[in-house]
Amino acid sequence: MKKFKNPAIEWLGNRVRILDQTRLPQKEAYLELGDYRSIASALTGLKIRGAPAIGVAGAYAVALGALKIESTAKAEFLEKLRAVIKAMADTRPTARNLFRALDRMRQVAEAGADVAEIKTALVDEAVKIHAWEMEATLEINRYGAGLIKDGFTVLTHCNTGPLATTGYGTALGVIMRAKEQGKDIKVLATETRPLLQGARLTTWELQKAGIPVTLITDSMAGYFMSKGEVDCVIVGADRIAANGDTANKIGTYTLAVLAKENNIPFYVAAPTTTIDPSLATGDEIPIEQRSQEEVTHIQGTRIAPVGIAAANPAFDVTPHRYLTAIITEKGIIRGNYGEGIKEII
Repeated sequence: MKKFKNPAIEWLGNRVRILDQTRLPQKEAYLELGDYRSIASALTGLKIRGAPAIGVAGAYAVALGALKIESTAKAEFLEKLRAVIKAMADTRPTARNLFRALDRMRQVAEAGADVAEIKTALVDEAVKIHAWEMEATLEINRYGAGLIKDGFTVLTHCNTGPLATTGYGTALGVIMRAKEQGKDIKVLATETRPLLQGARLTTWELQKAGIPVTLITDSMAGYFMSKGEVDCVIVGADRIAANGDTANKIGTYTLAVLAKENNIPFYVAAPTTTIDPSLATGDEIPIEQRSQEEVTHIQGTRIAPVGIAAANPAFDVTPHRYLTAIITEKGIIRGNYGEGIKEII
């Protein structure tokens, strides 16, 4: 795997530098954020997005929040830090990686002897979380690339590359690794309504990687599957329940059902930080409900009549029976997902 510097998020010691993903592909605009509130706003505004990247950004936000707390008494400091952690937890309720990262930061803070030590430890922990997520994607790519055969056309949904993970990418990283192995592969990328992450971001990343990609609307997937033009589907995940039920970008469930109907393998690629063993099934996964304007407008331009109501769940849940395998940094899980998940975590 080629070494690269991920542009999605970078720690600068007392601030975070991010690539504003809402401006892509028209412009590569970078923001430097020195306050946890600005990072929270960037998360809700999708300037930073993708479950692993959300977790990393949340960790850095807690570190920045801690650095600016002036209290010297540990009890008072922790009380103020808890408010920072809650503010970050409220930004994106579905992404499991965020809550894993916030919990790690909380534990480090509570274990510290004094405020000065805690602040240093929180910065160190955020950097470790970032490094871990990056390394995890490298292993996911290593395991998953073997599932992509020479000559395959792969269908993917939403965006799961370096932009979404702060590392090498999950589902999109698997595709990129297969290409680096010399395999002749092509990609069908869904546009991913309503916010067009596939059209704006996935095609941008694949173009940079030199991988042939054809953009299709979400509703075209069944057509291409029925014509035998899709060899496998690979997507990421924002939360995976203990039984393997998977929450991912809205439209994933539809693709999984279509893949099953057409006997096409359906793979989920995600780090173990995305797995939530406290939830028995996908029915318990909280689904983020976003603004109606994301549906009634496209990049600020209204496309629906004034006064029309719109629904906008950001994710749906794919039952584990539709999955062919879950690819993690610890290996590939098949068959009995409940047992497989227990073994790797």
